[in-house]
Amino acid sequence: MPASSPSLTRRSLLASSAAAGALSLLPAMARATVESEAVRPFRVDIPEEAVVDLRRRLATARWPMRETVANRSQGVQLAKLQDLLRYWMTDYDWRKVEAKLNALPMFTTEIEGIAIHFIHVRSRHENAMPMIMTHGWPGSILEFMKVIGPLTDPTAHGGAAGDAFHLVVPSIPGFGFSGKPTETGWGSDHIGRAWGVLMGRLGYDRYVSQGGDCGSVISHRMALQKVPGLIGIHVNMPGTVPKEIAAILTAGGPAPSDLTEKESAAFDALDTFYEDSSGYAAMMVTRPQTIGYSLVDSPVGLAAWIYEKLAQWTYSGGEPERVLSKDEMLDDISLYWLTESGASAAQIYWEDHSNNFNAVDIADLPVAVTVFPGEIYCAPRSWAERCYHNLIYFHEADNGGHFAAWEQPRLFTEEVRAAFRSLR
Repeated sequence: MPASSPSLTRRSLLASSAAAGALSLLPAMARATVESEAVRPFRVDIPEEAVVDLRRRLATARWPMRETVANRSQGVQLAKLQDLLRYWMTDYDWRKVEAKLNALPMFTTEIEGIAIHFIHVRSRHENAMPMIMTHGWPGSILEFMKVIGPLTDPTAHGGAAGDAFHLVVPSIPGFGFSGKPTETGWGSDHIGRAWGVLMGRLGYDRYVSQGGDCGSVISHRMALQKVPGLIGIHVNMPGTVPKEIAAILTAGGPAPSDLTEKESAAFDALDTFYEDSSGYAAMMVTRPQTIGYSLVDSPVGLAAWIYEKLAQWTYSGGEPERVLSKDEMLDDISLYWLTESGASAAQIYWEDHSNNFNAVDIADLPVAVTVFPGEIYCAPRSWAERCYHNLIYFHEADNGGHFAAWEQPRLFTEEVRAAFRSLR
């Protein structure tokens, strides 16, 4: 079924010279509403003094003592981080990624008092499917830079015109160039509803949602709330852990003896994660402000906090440089630093205060799942079928990790195309 085309009437009106006159004739309240709902072009323009200040802070950094082990069991290794940050200080060029972003059509619009920044790329193919794609933490919109072209213009990237998407890629409130909430309440439920408002404001009344990490949670919440216009979701971090399994993991008990091989592997991966690697989440769930002081004031602290997750969650054997370049990693870290998003991005953990791996009971809406081998846990199909009652697609990929679009853009693109093909 062809997707509806977005009406740009309001944006065109506000951008034209006649708009000011037309707007002035409206009552004050109506005028304020139209102005707040306006979709405005956006460009990145980080002041040079912010870039210079970053280099100065890196040059005068105080380093901790070297770890006392020969592995990553105590965290990011000193030599590894010093090498990355030396490059950040001397060779890295923020202006390159700034130019890449500015080459894309970017906009902001206000939703419930928060400025929402987003990329909006319309496909040249007439019947393209509208899709909103949501990043996670410690990722950003930069996770999707390498898939925007293939998804919106498939015929130029080895695909068919029938696989085309119109893409909307927003920055989560508190992340990047979106506004920072100054009051509580901006959890994933609220963001999911805001995404529905955004898609409606762009004229899309039939669309799909895709996400991993926080984006997966937001896609789930959109489905559970039956956000108007949403016809299906695709997630690459599914929430499938059955209630009884979650209870055992919480209690620290052994795996049940009746688990299948894949269920047992998932249990073991989650058990290891909670035992060894979940301290960052406990901190952000309970004290995002406390950790935020370091993340906003120290580029070394921010880089270590993010790099550890890149090392753990990419499908790279703990060496993220195997799948992401130094520039790609530093683009993301720099985005957090230059927008002062360390604390505000952590707040979504505090707002949700939930275990995002636990089963999500979605009754009717079509759900598609791709399991990437480097994910925190690999969801078994048996668990997915229990919680997604209209599971239209399930596939176990042979490469890629938690940051699938970033790590393996070609494979990720193929998965998203396949996931939604039955809904066109």
